[in-house]
Amino acid sequence: MSGKIKSRSAANADSISGSVSCDERILRDCHQMYIDPDSGLITIAQTVGVTLLPPRKKITVMLMGNHSAGKSSFINWYVEEHIQRTGVAIETQGFSFVTSGRKRESLTGNATLHLYPHFKPLQEFKGVSEYLGTEICTSRQKRFSLVTFVDTPGLVDGDMKYPFDVDQAILWLGELCDLILVFFDPMGQALCKRTLNIVENLNEKQGDRLRFYLSKADEAGGESDRQRVMMQIVQELCKRPGLNKCGFDMPTIYVPNPNKPSRCVNQIEEVCRTIEKTINQTVQNTLNSLEKDCNLITEAITETLDNDRQCSIENRRSRFKGCLLGILGFTVPLLLLVTLVLGSLSKDILELMLGNSGIEALTLYVVPAVKAFETLSGEVQLYSCVGLVLLSFIFILLARFSFRTKSTLSGKQKRQLQQKLEYVQEVVKTKKKNLYEEYLRQSVGDQDMN
Repeated sequence: MSGKIKSRSAANADSISGSVSCDERILRDCHQMYIDPDSGLITIAQTVGVTLLPPRKKITVMLMGNHSAGKSSFINWYVEEHIQRTGVAIETQGFSFVTSGRKRESLTGNATLHLYPHFKPLQEFKGVSEYLGTEICTSRQKRFSLVTFVDTPGLVDGDMKYPFDVDQAILWLGELCDLILVFFDPMGQALCKRTLNIVENLNEKQGDRLRFYLSKADEAGGESDRQRVMMQIVQELCKRPGLNKCGFDMPTIYVPNPNKPSRCVNQIEEVCRTIEKTINQTVQNTLNSLEKDCNLITEAITETLDNDRQCSIENRRSRFKGCLLGILGFTVPLLLLVTLVLGSLSKDILELMLGNSGIEALTLYVVPAVKAFETLSGEVQLYSCVGLVLLSFIFILLARFSFRTKSTLSGKQKRQLQQKLEYVQEVVKTKKKNLYEEYLRQSVGDQDMN
């Protein structure tokens, strides 16, 4: 079951050929600039020891609440297709991902995790992988092309046993989702303690992503009944220290049914606007992250080139120092050898070898040193020779250590890094600027653009 893929016929396959929205194109282009195998930012960053993560092309919206709260019905209404099973029974027992694609398809188990590799840690929750599924449909209604819904199991109290740790799995998913919609239905299950406990834990770290709605508001009776149910829910939420906040907002929503008109105020479009706002914020965050990552790569490449330049300077200094110490190390024994050789030769041989001018220079510089050395006792002369040899050995040893240089980049590597730096600064940043302008033109007039 875990890897099986089941094909279904697409009800509206032709709709996928529709025009791609500006936001969708921006997110797709940004994603491509990261993952391109040859010139992607991830590949470039790896060359200078920087790790980057590609931005997602869609936002992830998780729906949670007690069973029969209308989560699956809302997804069906949003995509305008009957994707998720609905009913009074606990239909959704596992996690179901709903996303748009090229054709109608159902994925289960490992296929789902292969499609969403960032959700693979879900496998660590025992039993979850067998209750994972993905529904792919071709709908492009509303902003569905930029949304992946996560339909969670209906939550109940009592003796209901789940095949996995549903509380921890939802909490873990909440960390990766961009928006968390909590549905409370007015039919007696809204005050489910399991739901309230999970909401309270989610609020600790993901409070800015949580949105609360009174679902199936048309089934709550009259207006006074709805107000009473909402007050009960809000009071119960405010009893939790982390959820006790001012201005608690809980719009009333229900899936409109033309065959069942209702006078209840329906704010379901408010959910769509919330999703729209999250998409817009995600586009801005993606573009901002692109600029930050470009600056990060630029700083890393510049620092690498500067460090290489500094290493080259230090290597030249080390070589010069090593040469100087090496010369000193070999000069001392060489002078001793010359002194011994010259001292053992007769004056006639020296004149033949060096000539008169050489003899004069030898007499001027070497003879005084030889005479001074001869004034020393034999034992002192021996110690002096040993000391000079030892000093020479120390110089040679220091020269060897000085010749130890740091590794540097080759000319080819430096040219490649310089090309990558220019590509990031001139090409990627220019693309990012154009994408930002394209995004702003959706809401700002040309006269306000620089």
